Amino acid sequence: MSRQRTFKVAILWRGDAEARQSATPQNNRFYRIFEELAAIGIDAEPAVYDEAFADEVREQLLSADGVLVWVDPIQRGKTRGELDALLRDVAARGPWVSAHPDVILKMGVKEVLYRTKHLGWGSDTYLYRTIAEFGAAFPVRLQSSGPRVIKQNRGNDGLGVWKVEQIATHTGAADTVRVLHAQRGSIPEDLPLQEFMARCEPYFAWGGCIIDQPFQPRLPDGMIRCYMGADKVVGFGHQLIKALIPPPPEGPDSPAAQPGPRIMHSPDAEPFQALRAKMETEWTPQMMELLGIQGAELPIIWDADFLYGPQTASGEDSYVLCEINVSSCFAMPDQAPAAIARLVLKRSSNARPE
Repeated sequence: MSRQRTFKVAILWRGDAEARQSATPQNNRFYRIFEELAAIGIDAEPAVYDEAFADEVREQLLSADGVLVWVDPIQRGKTRGELDALLRDVAARGPWVSAHPDVILKMGVKEVLYRTKHLGWGSDTYLYRTIAEFGAAFPVRLQSSGPRVIKQNRGNDGLGVWKVEQIATHTGAADTVRVLHAQRGSIPEDLPLQEFMARCEPYFAWGGCIIDQPFQPRLPDGMIRCYMGADKVVGFGHQLIKALIPPPPEGPDSPAAQPGPRIMHSPDAEPFQALRAKMETEWTPQMMELLGIQGAELPIIWDADFLYGPQTASGEDSYVLCEINVSSCFAMPDQAPAAIARLVLKRSSNARPE
């Protein structure tokens, strides 16, 4: 009788040397994932990362069968540049990496909103590769189509995401805009359009492009986060967000300006079954084909954020994709850790068969 092989997986997140020294499977926010992995016989260990001890982390990852990564694109003033190079090297030497940096660049950046805009989750989306292109096209588009949302290609926590709308001034100037940053605590600001566009110029250096989408009037109805375990829905989260909504007179720090809690739901929750069917049978397969992503390359855990679009003539909701999160998908529904563990076992078995 053959003994079932034990797989070893590293769970990687960013931290300092002290955090790396003290990390255990129980003393971090991923403890439920560690528990589910242990329950099915997978040996999981913390892999706290920082550039200061990257070589040490590299050796640790090379001794594992796979790596699960939770690191934001921008965190503590640092980008993922060095980490992504390390993960590519590790993946080339044998262990699987989820999410692989090359897969992140395909589906975990805002450019995916442009590349997939013809799918059922798309909207009137544009992409600008240079500041000159942005300067030539955006003012005309803003004037003709109403409020727009500008997004830098890579970011998190609302960084580099702006609502932009033209406003009339007492001087009659037509080039004044009201902008609102999606980062928590922001307040509307009126300034010349050219000044705002100059402010966006650094986004081209970091992310390579800027994405331009129409503002969705149903934003106050909340955002639906669809959590995916590879190509299957593992849960939903609904939240009344306040990003890109002007704060009340009491100010951006007042209780009324804070987002509501994200209410988690199982994958079988009735209000979201139409969205689930679209994601599993249409939009995810179409995205994979368009972007050249194989099933074994899909992130083990990722999520797609949707806003409510216009209702159909029969009163049914439509959904507009506003972001895909691949780099650091957390928090998550109660059902997700067990699904992650099953997918880790499947991927490890396929990568290293008997």
